[in-house]
Amino acid sequence: MTMNKIILKHLHLAFLAVFACVTAVAQTAVEKPNILWIVSEDNSPFIGAYGDQAATTPNIDALAARGILYENAYCTAPVCAPSRFTLITGVYPPSFGTENMRSEYPVPGFIKFFPRYLREAGYYTSNNAKKDYNTVDQPEAWDESSNKATYKNRKPGQPFFAVFNIGTSHESSIFGYDAKRKMYAAFSGQPLDSIQLPKDKPLGHDPGKIRIPPYLPANDAMKHDWALYYDKIQEMDGEVGAILKELDEAGLSDNTIVFYYGDNGGVLGRSKRFIFESGLRVPLVVRIPDKFRTPATPVAGSSVKQLVDFTDFAPTVLSLAGIEPPGYFQGRAFLGKYRSAVPRDMVFNFRGRMDEGIDLVRSIRNTKYRYVKNFMPHRPYGQHIEFLWMAASIRAWEQDYKDGQLNELQSRFFKPKPSEELYDIDNDPDNIHNLAGKPEFKNVLSELRKETLQWLLKVKDVGFIPEPAVAKIIETTTLYEYARSGKYQIDEVIATAYQASSLDKKYLAELSKKATSDDPVIRYWAVTGLLALGRDAQAAKSVLKKALGDKEAYIATVAAEALYRLGDKQQALQHLFKVIDDTNVMNRVQALNALQCATPEELKQVEKLLVALSNNKSEYDKKAATFLLQYIRQSN
Repeated sequence: MTMNKIILKHLHLAFLAVFACVTAVAQTAVEKPNILWIVSEDNSPFIGAYGDQAATTPNIDALAARGILYENAYCTAPVCAPSRFTLITGVYPPSFGTENMRSEYPVPGFIKFFPRYLREAGYYTSNNAKKDYNTVDQPEAWDESSNKATYKNRKPGQPFFAVFNIGTSHESSIFGYDAKRKMYAAFSGQPLDSIQLPKDKPLGHDPGKIRIPPYLPANDAMKHDWALYYDKIQEMDGEVGAILKELDEAGLSDNTIVFYYGDNGGVLGRSKRFIFESGLRVPLVVRIPDKFRTPATPVAGSSVKQLVDFTDFAPTVLSLAGIEPPGYFQGRAFLGKYRSAVPRDMVFNFRGRMDEGIDLVRSIRNTKYRYVKNFMPHRPYGQHIEFLWMAASIRAWEQDYKDGQLNELQSRFFKPKPSEELYDIDNDPDNIHNLAGKPEFKNVLSELRKETLQWLLKVKDVGFIPEPAVAKIIETTTLYEYARSGKYQIDEVIATAYQASSLDKKYLAELSKKATSDDPVIRYWAVTGLLALGRDAQAAKSVLKKALGDKEAYIATVAAEALYRLGDKQQALQHLFKVIDDTNVMNRVQALNALQCATPEELKQVEKLLVALSNNKSEYDKKAATFLLQYIRQSN
């Protein structure tokens, strides 16, 4: 063979090698990862991989050993439906009016449930099976959504995004037998007598060996429910293992990115529904096969302290799939092609109406501190919520409080809240030492207060619009669009809400003046401030009496409660008794909340109406009326 032929042969071989390499790179570039979400309901990081010595979670621990464990992952709201709205849309509910539990108000047309972007890019999308997105559903987001939905129904070679929801750890898992029967009867519409359920198994975890946080009483019911919940976490872990085993047996583990996370914290006392680490911090583990790793991907088996919240999940999934997240998303991708170069330094959280209990709280957490702003400090943490009170441990906690068996820390739950709270998360993970008001933390408090205010204004938080007023607004527009129409005086509304919730009587004159504003939302917050001041609002009685005649029932209801608490009961009760028969369900719920200040004898005047309301199809006024009826009957 001549030299020229030898050279040509080597050039040909080199060309083939380069072509093969380029082809391999091209194939790798177009390969799409499968993405699997495993979601457990209502659980904080009661996981062995998070250092919980009481937890029995071998499957999640093994996933973490091969994945990335996020130490500081947060839901946006400490309850399922608003947080699930965040997950499915990538935006904050207070920006869109979807913060109140199961309110289902409409959102603008540009909001797509994010699996639609995956589906449009060729993914098979399946959801098994919970939605609960707190807005009008978008069924087109899924190829399949049912309790039988699975990635196995996709076309050969088609990438998938699959969600599996595990309800084993849900709040109802710690309810007693009778409470569970009552719950199933309510959801199914079947007569209570026809509901038969399996009896509870003996406890697997020892109630005497589980740490009860100091803000809870370590009574027998509390110890039992904590041990039972650890049993449920173990059972849930087994279901996680079964899903992962099925994936592995299908030969898909090396092609599938797996997320495991909890949909909100909970469910034991002062966790789910509450703006503490116990209600907001969730477990998050992400396992990424080697072929989809990049130099920026944390190494397998690592724990990262990076802050993450639920607005980040949608952009991260799209980023991992190679899809650029849309500009309206309010979170940022923390993995994948479009990973944000700037990690979060803060997460934002909120609480709105929780079932029949009306409240409004906003919170911000940086790498060390959590700041909480209570806009309704006159309401106790432990507002009675029927579903929460189905747990024996909550009822026992309340009974211990009534019997005077609790210390100051354990009693706080049943008392009004402070205007502001500040916790050092590193040194106080239980959130029991409120640093707000301590001189040495003045600068920290001021900075986080400022950051919270800026966030409220940035997202144009519509949660400050009283819910009874929403029904009229959504007849013609969405709350998101209303906030940007020029009709929502957000700066003045929030300024008034801050004054109203300060509990500082120096604002009495200004709140009295604002109680006559042309803007009903400003009037509402001004009158709420007078209610919150309690006896310190005595000089504003004439203002409250005028507000009692306000054309907006929700403002008059606040004035009525304030007047009742100041001793002017007759006119106040006349208004409240009238409004609980209003056609606007949220007016009814608000008035029923206000009537919790009345005596059983006074409530007997409307007992027949309360009975009628307790049989309503509307869930929340039904529950609020039922609570007042129980109050009447317990007094007999």
